[in-house]
Amino acid sequence: MTRAPQDTAGTWRTYLALVAVIAISAFPLYWMFVIASSSDDAVARVPPAVLPGNELMTNLREVFTLQDVYFTASLVNSVLVSSVVTASVLFFCSLAGFAFAKLRFRGRDAMMVVVILTLTVPNQLGVVALYILMGKLGWNGTLLAVIAPGLVTAFGVFYMRQFIVHAVPDELVESARIDGALTLRVYWSIVLPAIRPALAVLGLLTFVATWNDFQWPLITLNGTDYPTSMVALSDLASGNYVIYRRVLAGAFVATVPLLVLLLIGGRQIVRGIMEGAVKS
Repeated sequence: MTRAPQDTAGTWRTYLALVAVIAISAFPLYWMFVIASSSDDAVARVPPAVLPGNELMTNLREVFTLQDVYFTASLVNSVLVSSVVTASVLFFCSLAGFAFAKLRFRGRDAMMVVVILTLTVPNQLGVVALYILMGKLGWNGTLLAVIAPGLVTAFGVFYMRQFIVHAVPDELVESARIDGALTLRVYWSIVLPAIRPALAVLGLLTFVATWNDFQWPLITLNGTDYPTSMVALSDLASGNYVIYRRVLAGAFVATVPLLVLLLIGGRQIVRGIMEGAVKS
């Protein structure tokens, strides 16, 4: 009972369970790569093929050269939308979180409750109103309609508020004010350096969620020449006859950036989660 978790030696059962979890989690990605690198006959084979084929480049060439899918443009659009939304969420959510955590103003707690309550409302309920609003602004069918609704999120505000409450002592903020620092100066010089792990976690989660968003981009970008990667994948899967090797080849390409990003920022995610758990 007095030993720390890192001092407890793992048994063979622990490693067996971890290997099983990893295998189950990674199998869909591996199967996607198998189909993406195979031909049509391998897809329909019984029993199914379990080893990758040698048709990956051929399938990718077909995906990128289809005239009615615009897959290259969709990847560029996804990078643009995800990057802009992530940068905006990090700035506005951290700024709002700082205000809710460390500033004193009338109605602060009530406004925070309203922000939290918006998390209980499904996004699907606001699709019709959002579509009408984007139409009145003349943004439907453009990337602005995809970017604007995600510029700030209630989850991001709540998450940053909770992290800042514990990561930034009130005494540090007060000492900065005594030295003559304005509110934005305190935010930029005191708060931001202290919440870098939380920013990394929120940034990765936001980028992945924006990249994988399908419903709203499909609604507002349907029939345009400027789709996102998820909409382009739905176009690959449409029609009376679905060529699964093309669909999964496109899905493989759309998944690679996320895997690279998660591999690069995986440590930051763990660090941010652990620091938040220890502080709370």
